Amino acid sequence: MQDVTAQVAAWAAGLSLDAVPASVVAKAKLLLADITGIALLTRQESESTPSLVGALRALELDRGRFRCIGDPAGYAAPAAALLTGAMAHSIDFDDTHVAALHHPSAPVIPAALVAAQVAGASGRELLAGIVVGVEVMCRIGVALGPGSHYGKGFYATPTCGAFGATAAAARVLGLSATQVEHAFGTALSETSGSGQFHVNGAWTKRFQVGHAAACGLTAAALAQAGFTGASEALEGASGFYRLYSNEARPERTVQDLGQQWEIARIGFKPYPACRGMHAAVDAALALYVRHQVPSAEIASATVGLCRQSLDLVGWPEDRKQQPTSVIEAQFSAPFGVAVGLRHGRLGWSDYATELCDPTIRALMSRIHSVHDADVEALFPSQVAGRVTITTQSGQSFSELVPIPRGEPENPLSEAELRAKFDGLVLPYLGSDGATALFAWILDLEHQPGLDTFFDLALPRIGGT
Repeated sequence: MQDVTAQVAAWAAGLSLDAVPASVVAKAKLLLADITGIALLTRQESESTPSLVGALRALELDRGRFRCIGDPAGYAAPAAALLTGAMAHSIDFDDTHVAALHHPSAPVIPAALVAAQVAGASGRELLAGIVVGVEVMCRIGVALGPGSHYGKGFYATPTCGAFGATAAAARVLGLSATQVEHAFGTALSETSGSGQFHVNGAWTKRFQVGHAAACGLTAAALAQAGFTGASEALEGASGFYRLYSNEARPERTVQDLGQQWEIARIGFKPYPACRGMHAAVDAALALYVRHQVPSAEIASATVGLCRQSLDLVGWPEDRKQQPTSVIEAQFSAPFGVAVGLRHGRLGWSDYATELCDPTIRALMSRIHSVHDADVEALFPSQVAGRVTITTQSGQSFSELVPIPRGEPENPLSEAELRAKFDGLVLPYLGSDGATALFAWILDLEHQPGLDTFFDLALPRIGGT
């Protein structure tokens, strides 16, 4: 199919928020609230943030006027996008799109936030940029054929995220359709993202998402300045789809564009871990509530997963049963299930308290991940999971969760999303500060600018 890139560019440049359904606008604001809470916490607590900030300081990129969530400093524009994007993805708590197998908001929203500062844009313009960027990124991810993309070793959040970030920044900056197309062509040259971080739990998982945000911002700025980018960046002979997948369907990118909204299919995470293990954690929590079998009484447990999830969180078994870092634990079904079976929860603080706990480590060694045909049958429309425990006395209990909590078909309520937000920001903002920031975001379309947002997101209690 010809002219896919041009069609996407024209839509991105021309979208009016008046044409966006109210439900999509509301969803975009909740995406911003979710990312804001995550980035505010990770600015203070993520183990990789100090090195990112240190590198930016060493390169004298902390002397600009562009602000990041939870940070009093000013940065150069690309550095602000990079840092915010990395922080948004640093605890694996950010939203996901199952069909695209990526995290849409982490690269898109940081690029939009910095572009809004560059342009002096209103909250309404920021909101339009978020809608455009997230929608474009999700559509590209679905059209790409994520199974083939991941099979080549890529990581879709930064690869697709570079285009989503470009679209978001371009919309906020007010680029024409032709300029957006040039921006996509430039973004293609920086589109990267490798799954090699799985080997040792590397922080590059986080960095490359920030890089995608910075790439998108830079590509949009170059196009605005008249820079010529490659045409047909998506569908061309050496374009994104041909280079990065063997199963791409370029026409899917623009199918029902502006009529059906991929943003509506985004799910929010209740646990800071790979989405591929969320249904299994849900199952473990259900078993905890219904049976409360003490850890010592669990002789063994199996985690039933689809093949895609097994490759991410189940195998190789010896490594998944004994993770040694936060990122390894976030991709370990035995860890998430063990914490769920023992405590009836899985939260960010559990990585600090439970990763080295001898009881949890002993329980992990008795948890085995297996391929489950029933779970596989539900994929890729849903990433299901099953947990079966066998007690020392020979009793067996099993729980199948077909749709993980947080997906649109099994959604978190706005109250639950607010509780997640509070859990992230209360230690640094206090109750009144958290309420003020959340309320500001929910009224985004009426905000004249972003200064108040960044002021409200500054820690007041024990932060940087």
